[in-house]
Amino acid sequence: MATYLYRLARFSYRRRRLVLVLWLAVLAAFGVGALTLSGSTSTAFTVPGTESQKAIDLLGERFPQAGAGGATARVVFAAPPGKTLADPESRAAIEETVAALKVAPQVGAATDPFQVGGVNPAGTVAYSQVTYPVQGMDITDESREALTAAADPARTAGLTVEMGGDALQPPVETSATEVLGIVIAALVLVITFGSLVAAGLPLLTAIIGIGIGISGIMIVSGFADMASTTSILALMLGLAVAIDYALFIVSRYRHELATGHEGEEAAGRAGGTAGSAVVFAGLTVVIALAALAVVNIPLLTEMGLAAASTVVVAVLIALTLLPAMLGFAGQRIMGRRGRDPESTGNGKPTAGTRWARFVTRRPAAVLATAVLALGVIAIPALSLRLGLPDDGTAAPDTTQRKAYDLLSAGFGPGFNGPLTVVADSPDAQGAAAEASQAIMALPDVAAVAPPVLNPAGDTALLTVIPASAPSSAATEDLVAAIRDADGSLSGDLSVTGQTAMNIDVSDRMGSALVPYLAVVVGLAFVLLALVFRSVVVPLKATLGFLLSVVATFGAVVAVFQWGWLAALFGVEETAPIMSLLPVLLVGIVFGLAMDYQVFLVTRMREEYVHGAQPTEAVVIGFGHGARVVTAAAIIMISVFAGFILSHEALIKSIGFALAVAILFDAFVVRMTIVPAVMTLLGRSAWWLPRWLDRILPNVDVEGEKLRHQLVETGERAPDDDLTAAAGGRR
Repeated sequence: MATYLYRLARFSYRRRRLVLVLWLAVLAAFGVGALTLSGSTSTAFTVPGTESQKAIDLLGERFPQAGAGGATARVVFAAPPGKTLADPESRAAIEETVAALKVAPQVGAATDPFQVGGVNPAGTVAYSQVTYPVQGMDITDESREALTAAADPARTAGLTVEMGGDALQPPVETSATEVLGIVIAALVLVITFGSLVAAGLPLLTAIIGIGIGISGIMIVSGFADMASTTSILALMLGLAVAIDYALFIVSRYRHELATGHEGEEAAGRAGGTAGSAVVFAGLTVVIALAALAVVNIPLLTEMGLAAASTVVVAVLIALTLLPAMLGFAGQRIMGRRGRDPESTGNGKPTAGTRWARFVTRRPAAVLATAVLALGVIAIPALSLRLGLPDDGTAAPDTTQRKAYDLLSAGFGPGFNGPLTVVADSPDAQGAAAEASQAIMALPDVAAVAPPVLNPAGDTALLTVIPASAPSSAATEDLVAAIRDADGSLSGDLSVTGQTAMNIDVSDRMGSALVPYLAVVVGLAFVLLALVFRSVVVPLKATLGFLLSVVATFGAVVAVFQWGWLAALFGVEETAPIMSLLPVLLVGIVFGLAMDYQVFLVTRMREEYVHGAQPTEAVVIGFGHGARVVTAAAIIMISVFAGFILSHEALIKSIGFALAVAILFDAFVVRMTIVPAVMTLLGRSAWWLPRWLDRILPNVDVEGEKLRHQLVETGERAPDDDLTAAAGGRR
């Protein structure tokens, strides 16, 4: 492979104008296609195969008036101290508010609390249930404003009015975080390279790649149903890996120039060595993202495949457009100082080399300390609870949280998470009556509302109010108990509603984590075995990744579930961890972790194959790769950490988890544990059974075949070989 990539990079450098024009033509074509062929995106969130989704589908077919799956809002009224809502003035104000709600834009129905039993026994708290025929993400700003304005008469009458429900949640919008990430990336690149030209090339190629990738996703939306959030992961990861890959190749190119090669030859050698690492690093990311299909949630599958396609574009650009741009940059890529970026410029070892020597002198102690530290941080992960955010996890000063607390105080915590039980039977009324009696006999049931039948009489709805909060374990047990009772009743019962959907999603994500890990780790193990021609190195890489992931779970639980250091990170309310987070975290972090693994260890293998002793290969290879990995990790940590500033608890937890995961994996696992383990293993690190050695194709990621080819063809000076270029040795 190194030989082909060497030739490709030289061709791209030599025919740089043609390559640039071709890529700009591709960008223009995709841009025009995005403008003319893109279609509308969907905001529907479905979880095929779950009971709650099956019930929603059934209601959509037989009972569309119920608005199953649509957004809801609860307008909660509280009487002033010493008064009740039965006072004529208060009642008239509530009825005026309900009348305004019924005619508000997009509203399907709004209940009058005095007619449907929506007033608590003390007469101090009441609520109106507002339903919409569309999902929360489809509700317009005008509709939200009308919902809020409808409460004005009640507030004028002196009542406390608060609102909750998913109808109030505005769609997640992109903020200045992405721009902030690019600015931080630019600063780190300038510091790393000491050259504006060298810093600008990774950003330029990354932006072109993102433009093509996102445009491609928009084109596909014109021919297939796609979720509106599909491009989010593609944008985030596409930008991340594009900068990483370009950073690695540009760094190697500058090193080759500093050792005396001409531009075209330096580009070829950078493509043949660093480019090989980029190909396999990209493949690991693609595997991790495409394997999200294992979870069987359409949204995650679309996001994974879209992001994987953007990563493929980033790899292709790094191998072709980047060498062409290096040709345009010429010697300006070196900056004014024009020195080797992997040396201090004064004969002293780099910081990476000094750290590698420290680790290799006392590998056992360093390894034990690092593993122990991550193990301690991972302990809280034993208490991990998965769930989805609700109004109970909102900040205390929000109207959603105030409405939640008013309902809990007035009716009990279960009123914030009612269950919708669907009875499917030719005699739906009889089946619903039987089911109502059976459900009332179950523990943790506060109330069961009278059944509502569809016009055909074959489907009935029962609203069940749990005695416990929506996110409690008792409510989960109640849902399971109702579903277990189905077999003993005459009709078919199924449980749906937001609470049941949250439980089903959490169960699906929890049960999918192990199969997803098995697929990702298994395929990546085979890929890494090809790259390193070793069984031990892929095993070590995988175990290191798992260690960093469990440590990350521990940190997330400690902060967001237990509340440790909550004030420091702006966490106002503890709650179960978002159920989508573990799988997303595993996929994203695995891809980036393997990037760092490939970048560091391929350079070590390159040194070892070219004749260095095992420990010497670790030190030299680490010294060359540490600067690049450090820069890439700092960029990623800074970008992800920017999301911690978000006011949304969900976005905050994702940003924290990704930033901490990269911190642990890059600096503790890859830059501490990896060199320590490689030193302890010595030559055994590169052990490969002979039978497996005969089966595995030799992809030559370290460029050994390329080195011999250059010797045979005389394309180098007698005192210039790849060994000298890589390690400064003869």
